[in-house]
Amino acid sequence: MVALTFPDGARRDYPQGTTGLDIAKGISPSLAKRTVAMALDGTLADLADPIERDAKIEFVSRDDPRALELIRHDAAHIMAEAVQNLWPGTQVTIGPVIENGFYYDFARNQPFTLEDLPAIEKKMKEIIARDKPFTKEEWSRDQAKKVFADKGENFKVELVDAIPQDQSIKIYKQGDWFDLCRGPHMTSTGKVGNAFKLMKVAGAYWRGDSNNPMLTRIYGTAFAKQEELDAYLKQIEEAEKRDHRRLGREMDLFHFQEEAPGSVFWHAKGWTLFQALENYIRRRQQDSGYVEVNSPQMMDRELWVTTGHIPTYSDMMFLTAKREEDERVYAIKPMNCPGHVQIFKNGLKSYRDLPLKIAEFGKVHRFEPSGALHGLMRVRAFTQDDAHIFIMESQIAEETLKVNNQILSIYEDFGFSDVRIKFSDRPDKRIGDDAVWDKAEAALMAALKASGRPWSLNKGEGAFYGPKLEYVLRDAIGREWQCGTVQVDLNLPGRLGAFYIDEHSNKVTPVMLHRAMFGSMERFTGILIEHYAGHLPLWLSPLQAVVATITLDADDYAREVIAAARALSLRVEGDLRNEKINYKVREHSLAKVPALLVVGKKEAAERLVSIRRLGSEGQQVMPLDAALKALADEAVPPDVRRAK
Repeated sequence: MVALTFPDGARRDYPQGTTGLDIAKGISPSLAKRTVAMALDGTLADLADPIERDAKIEFVSRDDPRALELIRHDAAHIMAEAVQNLWPGTQVTIGPVIENGFYYDFARNQPFTLEDLPAIEKKMKEIIARDKPFTKEEWSRDQAKKVFADKGENFKVELVDAIPQDQSIKIYKQGDWFDLCRGPHMTSTGKVGNAFKLMKVAGAYWRGDSNNPMLTRIYGTAFAKQEELDAYLKQIEEAEKRDHRRLGREMDLFHFQEEAPGSVFWHAKGWTLFQALENYIRRRQQDSGYVEVNSPQMMDRELWVTTGHIPTYSDMMFLTAKREEDERVYAIKPMNCPGHVQIFKNGLKSYRDLPLKIAEFGKVHRFEPSGALHGLMRVRAFTQDDAHIFIMESQIAEETLKVNNQILSIYEDFGFSDVRIKFSDRPDKRIGDDAVWDKAEAALMAALKASGRPWSLNKGEGAFYGPKLEYVLRDAIGREWQCGTVQVDLNLPGRLGAFYIDEHSNKVTPVMLHRAMFGSMERFTGILIEHYAGHLPLWLSPLQAVVATITLDADDYAREVIAAARALSLRVEGDLRNEKINYKVREHSLAKVPALLVVGKKEAAERLVSIRRLGSEGQQVMPLDAALKALADEAVPPDVRRAK
């Protein structure tokens, strides 16, 4: 017998091998009808699986949030069947669920195109309407390889060989069609429903290796309800309008080119925006007692061996080659922490010096695959608003809480009020003893609980040297972005020989808090551009106003307006071209200039300006001094305004 515990706490015994479907039917036919899977001790499983051990059991309906992954997984299988029905001879390879959807890679002589997607969607709806049950079989390794080889599915044969010997070979059938799969699946194809859409096609190398054949990847998405799909498609449409790469061109902020993949060429306006962000963080740090430093871009490879980066992180690092005149190999820094430890070590430190807060706008380089690069959001060279706080163990909770509160207040200043915190504990690949990790995780958890903020567990996603808190922002159209982090490190300072003298004259290894508030300055800039759709707040906008003339008679007055605005530290340019004012308005609106100060003969005579604000159809005529004072007041950064 097996003892099963139900969500209401009831406990019942069943014969070993009883299936979840049998149990659901025994409770009520309606429960069995609406259930698509079960969860045993929190892990999803096929409803038809026999239960062989004591467990907590839950029945998962199609509307359960946990079923969304199953809906997408099943939709991927249905898409693969549709493709092979429409184009016999196409080989099916791998088809996982991904964030917001799924994909399948196909091998075919003629790659698929966007024009093929409507036919595939139509066939998918036919397969869903047939409502064939998903059934699971276990095959021998030899049987699976023979069946797939006979079908010409050579990629599947390779996948069977890749499955570890201690794992069974599972085959899922939906009617006559079947595929190799770990599962689980819902009870039938009909449970997928029609709230799905195929999104795009792309090329993808088999197993991600450019030496392997090129496949065609078809991406799709699926939801439990049509209104959820509609909302997602609307979000995608809005995201395309807000794409920071397009807005970056229109606003003349930055560009990328092949000679420097994953590195930003900042234009003057873009660098002005970047510096506004940097100066904001600099002010906030100075107010909290940080000192700013700068550490070398390249350091000896052996330092990174000592820190643990080379054994755990070397695939992300850029290393130099040996030269005859210098036998050493150098690493371009992927992070700033070792350099800050060296600065801490330079000179004897006492417990009275702690906490010591060292900050740097450090440029780091990490190797990201070329296919993963995405504008400012995913680069190889980026700047971290990085800091390391050296403290005693007794100060972990207090200092972490201070950083937590500051990070949240910073996001408020940039218009992000919906912020989620994730607690990321130890990863499989890490340095340090478990006892040290236990201590670090407990201290970080204590600070998190003291904050009173809701949080969720991000299992196994800590840094290789310590657990961390991750701050996830929700933007104007509902997308989530992981930005800031706080990490407790009880490993790296000791590895690099850092110590302070305690009150008993003993040498003690400090704890180091790693802290980033924006994270990547480049990425945060991209997030801001998309969050505001280019309509940046006046204090952040790289060009805050343009003075545009209607007639040549107003040129001299326009120059006076520009000079007066710059005297108030406003970032202003003039447009005195011999063009129609409507043309100028359209051009500067496309470039997302927040304010257009229009002047003509009348304005010059009466010392007025006609103000047009970005996104507004109307205009306001004001005296020059009053207009510039209003703009200058609005352009004050929020932290400076609070300090006044």
